[in-house]
Amino acid sequence: MIGHVDHGKTSLVGALTGTDTDRLSEEKVRGVSIVPGFAVLRVAGETGGAIDLIDLPGHERFVRAMISGATGMRAVLLVVDAREGIKPQTVEHLDIARLIGVRRGVVALTKCDLVGAEILAARAAEAGAIAGRAGIEDARVVPTSTVTGAGIADLSAALADLLAATPRAADDGLPYLPIDRVFPRPGFGVVVTGTLRRGRLSVGDGVEIVPGGRTATVRSLQIHGQAVRSAEPGRRTAVALRGVELADLSRGLALAVPDLVPAGRWIDVALSAVAGARPLASGTTCRLLFGTSEVAARVRLLDRDVLEPGEAALAQLRAEADIAVPAREPFILRLDSPSATIAGGRVLDPASRRRRRHDPRALAELRRIAEGRPREILAARLAREGAAGARLIDLARLVGIAPDRVRRSLTEFGAREVADRFVGEAAFSDLRAALIAALDAHHRAHPIDPGLPLDRLSRAVRQDESVVSAALKDLVAGREIVQAGALYRRAAFDPARNETEQVRALEALFRTGGLTPPDEAEAVGRDIRRAQALTYLLASGALIRTTDRVQKRSILFHREAIARGKAVLAERFARDAAGFLARDAGAALGISRKFSIPLLEHLDAIRFTRRTGDRRILVAGPEEER
Repeated sequence: MIGHVDHGKTSLVGALTGTDTDRLSEEKVRGVSIVPGFAVLRVAGETGGAIDLIDLPGHERFVRAMISGATGMRAVLLVVDAREGIKPQTVEHLDIARLIGVRRGVVALTKCDLVGAEILAARAAEAGAIAGRAGIEDARVVPTSTVTGAGIADLSAALADLLAATPRAADDGLPYLPIDRVFPRPGFGVVVTGTLRRGRLSVGDGVEIVPGGRTATVRSLQIHGQAVRSAEPGRRTAVALRGVELADLSRGLALAVPDLVPAGRWIDVALSAVAGARPLASGTTCRLLFGTSEVAARVRLLDRDVLEPGEAALAQLRAEADIAVPAREPFILRLDSPSATIAGGRVLDPASRRRRRHDPRALAELRRIAEGRPREILAARLAREGAAGARLIDLARLVGIAPDRVRRSLTEFGAREVADRFVGEAAFSDLRAALIAALDAHHRAHPIDPGLPLDRLSRAVRQDESVVSAALKDLVAGREIVQAGALYRRAAFDPARNETEQVRALEALFRTGGLTPPDEAEAVGRDIRRAQALTYLLASGALIRTTDRVQKRSILFHREAIARGKAVLAERFARDAAGFLARDAGAALGISRKFSIPLLEHLDAIRFTRRTGDRRILVAGPEEER
């Protein structure tokens, strides 16, 4: 219910519903509405249902209170006094409705019993025209009188038709309820009221009070005095809360899904200026009003220096205090001096950061968000993030939709889920190609190297290991690469085919050395080709590294030497239940402690032997070398 002061909004609500929405004593004394009032109009007939009527203050001093009730509305009932016609607050209220995107409505001409037919016809044409210019589509104009009752039934029927033609409020699974009243109620605890937006709220749901981060549980719900188990978006709702104190709540806060409406200072917005307002310069400080909140904020235009009256632009708002507002939520900007509504629009990114002005990429991204559907917005953000991906919760915040619904949409257009992130299909495909290219380049440079580990591949493509690991698994499943232990290589690459004379010579050196192999450093020296050959022999299992943990040194044995050592120990100590000492093993093998200790520790590790104190016993059914 919008319109100029004293044009009869409250009386009209009373005539339609029997409810007096002026509940404050000051309102009754002064005869004007100071805060929004609420009533319900029951709709009979085939369609049935109910219309929540919000009687908004018309006096210019209470426009801020009017806006707090208006930002949740889906249609308007414009009230115009047939004697006075269009007045300043009529125009400002229509500007506010246009800025927040309301396109449906009915016009009620009041006090028609006080004017003649000619004036009545002129007022009707005038009111219909100004509603049309404000974007109210096909607004029906209904003459009424609350004194005689004329037109009240017609107005009720027009509102019923409006209800039938208005789609139900979308349920995005993300309930958001700006708080307009807080009070204690015996037996119920703390109660808050407001217009529920965006999602269903049910008894037992957990909610977060934003900004601030306190949490509570929905104890009970009422809609116009009737207890309900759940409330649908678009309804005036009273919520009794458990787990929070009266002092923790106030008008201007909101109930939201935990963690999905974060607090911050920067928001990206699509901004439209009021046609009759003065030019709005970048850097201007205004009053930002959304939901029931009001905070000082500085306007930062991104594609120009001045927003002329009636123009639209992409901008950022930097609030002077933390705010918490979902994506797509409407807002209004007002000046303090002179007091006037100058612009408004909708939130694009509620968790933004300071952007560079006149940045083509940033402007293109914001235009896609402003003009696109949720799926297009998600695709654009994933394209921006590339293979790094974006967290599911951040994507849900960006479009203002519940995470489970966002996940379903992302999966439908081919995005890949990696831990808590999603990567776009194109970016994931590019990452796969980059990993294949990195392996190909490595194989060309190191033809006998068996492959690369995850950490080196991550550094090669400059991406997080979790994302690279997911892409590698996908490539392994597609048989484009092969995983051998901790190493990855191209499926068509076989390092054994590229075995060089260096490999054969180095293997022969260790094979000949047997259980007294050469020193690793001396065998390799500073020859990079021999170092590569050694890496290959270790990866292929031809050489096995053993360690003396006490002396902190390692010995490389050829696998044939270890096999011979196992055979000798098995033959010598198979029947020795008491086990054998390290010196006994060394004597049986004919080697010193330098070689026997690392060899025995290796045999312990592969469970060929088991150490008990200073002695070792052979384990039945020892595992063979791999």
